[in-house]
Amino acid sequence: MSSKPVVREPSHAGSWYSSSRNQLSSQLDGWLDAVKSPLHCIGPHSEGRVVVFYMDSTRLMVPRHAGYSYSGPAAAYAYKSWDVSKAKRVFLLGPSHHHYLTKAALSKCTHYGTPLGNLTVDRETTAELYTASQFEWMSQSVDEDEHSLEMHLPYIYKMLSRTFGEDDSAFPLLVPIMVGNTSASTERKLAQILAPYLSDPSTAFVISSDFAHWGQRFRYTYYQPSSGPAVNLSASTSSPKDPAIHESIKAVDFDCMGACETGSHEKWLGCLEENHNTVCGRHPIGVIMAAMEEVKKSGEAAATTFSFVRYERSSEVKRPSESSVSYASAFAVV
Repeated sequence: MSSKPVVREPSHAGSWYSSSRNQLSSQLDGWLDAVKSPLHCIGPHSEGRVVVFYMDSTRLMVPRHAGYSYSGPAAAYAYKSWDVSKAKRVFLLGPSHHHYLTKAALSKCTHYGTPLGNLTVDRETTAELYTASQFEWMSQSVDEDEHSLEMHLPYIYKMLSRTFGEDDSAFPLLVPIMVGNTSASTERKLAQILAPYLSDPSTAFVISSDFAHWGQRFRYTYYQPSSGPAVNLSASTSSPKDPAIHESIKAVDFDCMGACETGSHEKWLGCLEENHNTVCGRHPIGVIMAAMEEVKKSGEAAATTFSFVRYERSSEVKRPSESSVSYASAFAVV
């Protein structure tokens, strides 16, 4: 790889989020400051627990789809819990939307640009990862086309600046990983590679995903009535009332959140197989869940499961012709 600086440009700035440094910084501060501690966990297996976050080595699952006007406030609930005071590197895992691959891909860039400043890529770690057979290199065009990683960069920059000051040369290094359409066995292979980093208290993780993309335009109209089998609604179907469509969407999302909270990679995959929920980051989530199982199995560290702290949707669907995207934020501490 070239030793010359290669900056991945923030290609979605100005459309999916503000390209103005001052405006973006103010928005992020506002969303973060609006989150008050202690937070209540909302997932099926953690409902009612009150959580105060003063822990290191926090792993986050954060929504990233669409613009910050939709996902920004929900993401703040996860980032507000993120303690990176001991971090030396940050792994960022996200799904691939435009480039097909069956394993995972690494960036050739030396820096990831944001309107706030640049994040430096950990070239030593990416080179080390590439020696494993589960990775390929992204071209810069593929890198810049993908939004799942980019949507987290301003939040990561903001949280690092709050911890380490305004000099971004003093920030922990970034390890961006694009995860493709991976099989269960590939996810376990990637998990074995990432498990040592996951158990390292100087390494933080961020996993990028949304939950249900519901509607005709997403080709997902799964509906679970209060009794009887699930059905797929068509545009001409009359609007069901028991329950309302948005309540069915929430129930399916919470089924998946519950599977994630079990910590079982197998149960996570099984839930998705059953309801076919369109969780775009299903594969990065699967990789990190399998890695947490590897950490627990090795005995090097105690791996906790994810706890969900925020759930929102872009709209509440009442008719089959409508659509929505769900956003869920979660954390885990290893």
